[in-house]
Amino acid sequence: MSHEYVIGLDLGTTSAKAVIFTLDGKVVAEAEDLVTSYYPKQGWVEQDPDEIERSAVKAINMAIQQAKVSKAEIISLGISAAMHSIICMGDNGEALSQALIWADGRSTKQANELLESDGLDIFSRTGMPIHPMSPLSKFIWMKEIDYIPYRQSSYFLSIKEYLLLKWFGQRVIDYSVASATGMFNGKTFQWDEEVLNKAGITEDMLSKIVPPTYQLTDIKPAIADEMGISNEMPFIIGAADGQFANLGIGAISPGEVAVTAGTSGAIRQFTKGFQSNRKHETFCYAFSDEYFIVGGPTNNGGIALQWLKELLNYQKSFDHFTAEAAKVGPGAEGLFFHPYINGERAPLWNQQARGNFFGMSVTHKTEHFVRAVLEGITFNLYQIGQALEKQAGKTEKLYVNGGLARSPLWLQMLADIFGKEVYVPESHHSAAWGAAWTALVGIGKVNSFEEIKNNIPMGEPVLPNSETHEKYKAIYAKYEAIGKDIIKHF
Repeated sequence: MSHEYVIGLDLGTTSAKAVIFTLDGKVVAEAEDLVTSYYPKQGWVEQDPDEIERSAVKAINMAIQQAKVSKAEIISLGISAAMHSIICMGDNGEALSQALIWADGRSTKQANELLESDGLDIFSRTGMPIHPMSPLSKFIWMKEIDYIPYRQSSYFLSIKEYLLLKWFGQRVIDYSVASATGMFNGKTFQWDEEVLNKAGITEDMLSKIVPPTYQLTDIKPAIADEMGISNEMPFIIGAADGQFANLGIGAISPGEVAVTAGTSGAIRQFTKGFQSNRKHETFCYAFSDEYFIVGGPTNNGGIALQWLKELLNYQKSFDHFTAEAAKVGPGAEGLFFHPYINGERAPLWNQQARGNFFGMSVTHKTEHFVRAVLEGITFNLYQIGQALEKQAGKTEKLYVNGGLARSPLWLQMLADIFGKEVYVPESHHSAAWGAAWTALVGIGKVNSFEEIKNNIPMGEPVLPNSETHEKYKAIYAKYEAIGKDIIKHF
């Protein structure tokens, strides 16, 4: 008996991952191939686009072999990708540079100068905060230093666009990835000419902007053979990983907020129509003709906990380390942690920001520091969430994914700090499922994005403790007041 399956391809910072799903969201097989990041100079972070393309092909092939499904049973593939990458391209479709990725900070000076001049005006049209992660800032850096690949380029691509060019010979970019360049006008759905002038480029050097359901067919036969798919199978362009983390977890309706807490973190909510935050606290990126996503990313999620574990030379597992926090109550007996150890994106958008322990005492032990770090990470997400509420409306439900979502202690802490019910899906492949579902929408197999809600296997919700929530409100007020004082010194 023949079955139907769909693939979500997730192009992340650390790997290319392919996940094969049944049409109701059950995982049949998953495979990933790691991607290397290169650090040629302090603050520079690059990846090899050809290595990523090979990893994507390999991951798809491995997943199909593992699933033992036939070519005819796979009906479509949707693509999720990390945002903010740029590759300089030559006339013949060859990469003249590595991919400069979101973590690359070489344009810090240019981002600061832009923010001080007309950056807020640009932000009001694009919804992309002025920050070194933005391709716009990197283009200005390239122009100012006369970067040779930039000068020699015929056009520019993100990592996802590079793969589509190699596989289909097309130059197309979806709304989400276009939004994340900082050069897409959220009101007109076009490239913003004034911003392109700042970047020193013209519209023909960028790809054609298309919706997330845009279909690509007739992949090059040799590539199809390597993947193990039919070259007639339609690919759907999809969106960025942030949008898909929300869609794949079912956080679509008003009041439904998604928290991603992995190495870094983010908090996001879908909204209808473009809404730029006047205070430059949150982003607003297009997803479809109707939906935008607003929210804020933090550089400091699980990475802050990993840093503390290494600093304290804690030898047991990460789970054991996190569980130490259960030995002390909310507030870690007066110890506060502001988690800006990696610079910070939302809510500060300040790459020079630095972390801080406040209120240390001779009585504080390992468990106090673990608790303070977990609370600091969560307070930071809550602070971004407060800005999000002003923009997109009241938070009713929290949906959570990412590595920290495997910690029951942290999930309870999240519920207690926000004072909201927390929902966690059974599968941790939210971005891949969002991409796969969009592929089903794109080929007309399902009717709408919203229908995904009926196709996400979900665990039991974590309920907030109202007494603990009241305690946390007072603790957070202190955290915020101390934070305002610290920020003055950056």
